[in-house]
Amino acid sequence: MVKRVWISILLSLMFFVGASAQKIPNALREMRAVWVATVANIDWPSRPGLTTEQQKAEALAILDKVKSLNMNAVILQVRPQADAIYPSELEPWSYFLTGQQGKAPDPFYDPLKFWIDEAHVRGLELHAWLNPYRANHSSTRGELAPNSVVKSKSHLVKKLGSAGYYWMDPALAEVQDHSYAVAMDIAKRYDVDAIHLDDYFYPYRDYNDNQDFPDDDSYNAYKTKGGKLTKSDWRRDAVNKFIKRLYDGIRKTSKTVKFGISPFGTYRPNHPEGYGGTFDAYEILSADAKLWLNKGWVDYFVPQLYWNISRIELSYPILLQWWLGENKKGIHLWPGLFIRPEVERNTMMLEIVNQILVARGMIKDYPGTMTFSMRSLMSNDTITTRALLNGPFRNHALVPPYKWIDSKAPDAPIVKIEKGSYGIKISWTPKGKKIPWQYVVYKKAGEVWSYEIHSFNTRECLLKDTKVTEVIVTAVDRCGNESSKKPVKL
Repeated sequence: MVKRVWISILLSLMFFVGASAQKIPNALREMRAVWVATVANIDWPSRPGLTTEQQKAEALAILDKVKSLNMNAVILQVRPQADAIYPSELEPWSYFLTGQQGKAPDPFYDPLKFWIDEAHVRGLELHAWLNPYRANHSSTRGELAPNSVVKSKSHLVKKLGSAGYYWMDPALAEVQDHSYAVAMDIAKRYDVDAIHLDDYFYPYRDYNDNQDFPDDDSYNAYKTKGGKLTKSDWRRDAVNKFIKRLYDGIRKTSKTVKFGISPFGTYRPNHPEGYGGTFDAYEILSADAKLWLNKGWVDYFVPQLYWNISRIELSYPILLQWWLGENKKGIHLWPGLFIRPEVERNTMMLEIVNQILVARGMIKDYPGTMTFSMRSLMSNDTITTRALLNGPFRNHALVPPYKWIDSKAPDAPIVKIEKGSYGIKISWTPKGKKIPWQYVVYKKAGEVWSYEIHSFNTRECLLKDTKVTEVIVTAVDRCGNESSKKPVKL
């Protein structure tokens, strides 16, 4: 049975990546991202209080692994609980870095800049993942910093349950202003490729001992001022306004920073009819994710479809098809996947590989997936990583383009060819005002074209295959626009 599955997978891949002998191929376009969670030290750093060098070594190991798997983006959690893994004037240093909230790394370094620089050198995008409202997680130990919002702006924060969670009240204008300022500070100061939010808007009720969010005071204040919305609509309206404001702010600030959201995988029960499970994210999390997608208030949308293909009421392809039908503006939509550590390895491997292939078949132009989380991919010899490399990720892929942000392609680079006993040396020089983000080297040997992708800091490569008769080098910008193809015969 497993053998038949693998034959099917390989045939699908051959069809997907094969190129006509008479036609210059395009490099594959597919988002292949992975989440790196810092909250509770899920992925990085492995525990609070590591030395600077230990933190860097772990970060580099993660980035090297992502690169080796032919993935192309990292979603790094930079604000796990109204704190920061970077120097900020708005919020304290994260407990999950140093073991003491408010304490900087020693010797000092800027972890976010380090991650960005090292990711970009490897040709990987770095998306800054923020939690907009969480103020304290139950895994935090020790005293909160004086500038923690829990202490410095306690009027904005609600204590939830008995486990130690605190949450900012999303409906308060001052909360929205603060979280907006944090996101825009990152977008302006750092060379991130995207600002990314996950599914935590209003909290899941298990954060509050299965009780509703305690915001009667702020809702009553709203009604006293003449507010007419029900509490549920009032909450959603606050979140909607924040999402729209953040999208508009990013678009006005940058032509390279994208905005993405990864909401809970279902919209509401019975959406689509007969499916969607029982959890109502629209009501409980106050997340009108369908509205954000319908309106195009994000550049990419990643519903967390963490369920198996064969799970009837929450079937991965059925839910994916429903979300695709709601993509009225044609933005990028990619499913979020979850490698569950408790599931038997062969079963999980086949599920993840098949989900990637299903996404390729269902997403018409620019497929992709984002996978939770990095810790499940770190082993050097797991069946899942081997299956990805030998299967759907065996070829490199460019990130899909964002033509609604910027559709102008960079100029093609100037190419130089040198032949010698060592092989064929191809070098190139960028041309024009637009700074390339990546380069693609296409090469033809006999009647077969192939390609390789290089990061911005690479300007040459050596081909040992003396049968190569034709070469093309293209430049790709930060929004995925690729320059024209100009063949050079050898």
